[in-house]
Amino acid sequence: MNILVIDGQGGRLGRRLAESIRKACPDAVIMAVGTNSIATENMMGTNCADHLATGENAVIVACRTADIIVGPVGIATADALMGEISPAMANAVASARAHRVLIPMNLCNTYIAGVISGSAAILEDAVEHIRHLAEQKP
Repeated sequence: MNILVIDGQGGRLGRRLAESIRKACPDAVIMAVGTNSIATENMMGTNCADHLATGENAVIVACRTADIIVGPVGIATADALMGEISPAMANAVASARAHRVLIPMNLCNTYIAGVISGSAAILEDAVEHIRHLAEQKP
């Protein structure tokens, strides 16, 4: 099971996701890709990712082999994360054959109705869904 964690800005969400996914799916191969070097560096500090990379091309290439793509909802929206998500990156995420588990953040002029901002339950629900998907995969 190849799980791709994508994050930008400071990489805090990506770090938390990688740590939680590693606990829930210890046999998964986790690839963490930061949209910038600071995000990648912060995700590197977890020692939970098997592979790390940075930038647009890394996102595009990693989306080709991922079984699950996880990150903030902005990774599928061009120009999101303060412009860190290029149209090519958003297209790679949106058109990948992988399951997408997107975390609503209600930032950058995007509001997702029904989401309680900052709720820990959102992250727990996402990781539980990833664990369920990983168990179904042969």
